[in-house]
Amino acid sequence: MSESDAPRNTAQDIWVEHPHGRLFSRVWTPTNRGASTLPAEPIVLLHDSLGCVDLWRDFPAELSAATGRRVIAYDRLGFGRSDPRDDTLNLDFIADEARSYFATVRRHYGFSGFIVLGHSVGGGMAVNCAAQFPDDCKAVITIAAQAFLEDRTIKGIRIAKEQFQDDKQIDRLRRYHGDKARWVLDAWTETWLAPDFADWSLHPVLPKVSCPLLAIHGLHDEYGSTRHPELIGELSNGPARVEIIPDTFHMPHREKPDTIVTLVSDFIATLP
Repeated sequence: MSESDAPRNTAQDIWVEHPHGRLFSRVWTPTNRGASTLPAEPIVLLHDSLGCVDLWRDFPAELSAATGRRVIAYDRLGFGRSDPRDDTLNLDFIADEARSYFATVRRHYGFSGFIVLGHSVGGGMAVNCAAQFPDDCKAVITIAAQAFLEDRTIKGIRIAKEQFQDDKQIDRLRRYHGDKARWVLDAWTETWLAPDFADWSLHPVLPKVSCPLLAIHGLHDEYGSTRHPELIGELSNGPARVEIIPDTFHMPHREKPDTIVTLVSDFIATLP
């Protein structure tokens, strides 16, 4: 095997015990750095409303190689390979992910400082992680995050809900979530379309974020206008950078993976 063909990182699957059930996680570790030179702060990924570890695809490995850091992703309870749940999400589930489940993952892996990156609803969770642990969060990165509910958000979810009336679409979810697929779909559509959720926003949380922040958003995101990353940048209490990606929709890290990996790794390289 030539040097260029050698794996740039190793991946290990790890189960994390939580009082409500086991969480599946995976950690990517760069192979080109010794343990003594590996940055102590990992990058932790938080997936979107229909996501899981496997749906990050090659992004975590590429990010680990580009930054020289450990990258950790986990399936939220009820998603992917994590244990199922039979309850409905409470209206505080975005903040609760930071307080409860992220905190458990953090204790299991034993890291204090961290960088957190979230996609879509995972971006809102990442903001809450930064606010919940302000002394330990070194940076927060959001990709296609929603900061509030606007007409485009509601319209996009309603269209998706209609499309998922097709059994073939549910079968696609089953490939990643198994028997939990219907719960995963309802946890997204029924929560976000609930009248009581209409007033949700990141407005109260963002001023508590004091670390550097990078907000990435596709210009044509079907679930949110560019007002979302702009608001995230404006209300954050630390240095903030907003990047709007042209010709891109709700999945920038899949649509333009090289661009996003470069943006994120360059941003992380500037951290103190």
